[in-house]
Amino acid sequence: MAKDFLKGAKDHYDVVVIGSGLAGMTSANVLARQGRSVLLLEQHYQLGGMATWFKRRNKHIFDISLHGFPHGMVKSCRKYWTKDIADSIIQLKGIRFENPQFSVRTTFDRENFSQILEERFGVSKETIQRFFDTARSMNFFDDQAKTTGELFEEFFPGRDDIIRFLMEPITYANGSTLEDPAITYGIVFSNFMHKGVFTFEGGTDVLVSKMKDELEKNGVDLRIRTLVEKIEITDGKVTGVVVNGRRIGCGALISNANVKSTVLNLVGEDKFEKEFVEEAKAVRLNNSSCQVYLALKPGESFPDQGDLLFHSEHTGFDIDAMLSRNISSRTFSFYYPKTRPGHDRYVVVSSTNANYEDWKNLSEEEYKAAKEEMIESTIDCLEKYVPGVREQLDHVEASTPRTFEFYTRHLNGASFGTKFEGLEVSKKLPEQIGGLYHAGSVGIIMSGWLGAVNYGVIVSNEVDKYLTPSPVNA
Repeated sequence: MAKDFLKGAKDHYDVVVIGSGLAGMTSANVLARQGRSVLLLEQHYQLGGMATWFKRRNKHIFDISLHGFPHGMVKSCRKYWTKDIADSIIQLKGIRFENPQFSVRTTFDRENFSQILEERFGVSKETIQRFFDTARSMNFFDDQAKTTGELFEEFFPGRDDIIRFLMEPITYANGSTLEDPAITYGIVFSNFMHKGVFTFEGGTDVLVSKMKDELEKNGVDLRIRTLVEKIEITDGKVTGVVVNGRRIGCGALISNANVKSTVLNLVGEDKFEKEFVEEAKAVRLNNSSCQVYLALKPGESFPDQGDLLFHSEHTGFDIDAMLSRNISSRTFSFYYPKTRPGHDRYVVVSSTNANYEDWKNLSEEEYKAAKEEMIESTIDCLEKYVPGVREQLDHVEASTPRTFEFYTRHLNGASFGTKFEGLEVSKKLPEQIGGLYHAGSVGIIMSGWLGAVNYGVIVSNEVDKYLTPSPVNA
């Protein structure tokens, strides 16, 4: 008899959260602290969404995706999670760029970037100051017509080497292009420049485990392998969900799923105003990713290579080249024993941005061959920095947009959710249907993990206000 993953679940909760990405988990945690009964539903067998990991033989652990975030994550985790989680956030000081135009090592903060822009790229101090001040002053309410490309042309006309230096890491962080609004770049870049790039010491598995413990301590009902089939709407308000064939009622709902699938699939077009549906349909999905996971044999090691290495054989910043299946740009994340205290393994994860369309229609034979080709070319590339690493390898594996789609159910395997216009659709949901909210990747302008956590906080506070009776009706 199949296991009932909803055994013991109540028939009604104050709030149901669909999806356990960082935004979903943070929303659940904040609401539970406020005394709300919360049911968190995750269709996968482990929590975390894109903040996840997997294990293989010989005790190898691989983190999924790039895990670099701004210093603001420390404050957010201390306030909305625990001091223990916040204290485990450490700075990555070894960031490298290796490409035909320049070779640079940086601590990825304003002081060091300013020095490099002046000494390596010959930019005047006055221009550097104005650029950083302009980016720092950007906020969500600014003019969204100016593109990132226009911002760079204003300060560094014709300098594709500087554009690459300033833009490439942010593209890997949130899928940004030169055609996206300048604020989507400026706000993210400034957050990183404040104090540098940080990560979680111990690995994603430790982080999510600590979050799971905190959620359970605060009374959140956590359920894995629970696939939500429908969000129930009655008289213009959320009244429940159908999950694993069972109806569970709720007073409010937060979807941590993709905003387009939330509107068009889980709720259904007929429940919204026609104009809103068209707006949701027009939202563009962001790109996806490919990754190659490389683990050295027990006892093997390599010299310090820094923490992140942005490698490219292409000349200039070229988003099409970065997305191409003919890979010319990779970001290598190096994991040392110090990254996971208590472990003695050396691991490398290679990440590339990718187009779902390039992978979706491959036959199984073509798909397998394409993955093998990607693995081989990645190892060849890595050997330029770690000679002989091929002979040291114990386990090799690859993921593609199809992999991300399968495990996360993200439309088109989108690693970064939707483009910036998705944020407006996300914010308007409760105006369309009472008690319906969304917290997830919608062109978040605070970037990656930090943006997800903070958006979860913002939405949870809106939900709490919705569930709190007004003084007139109290």
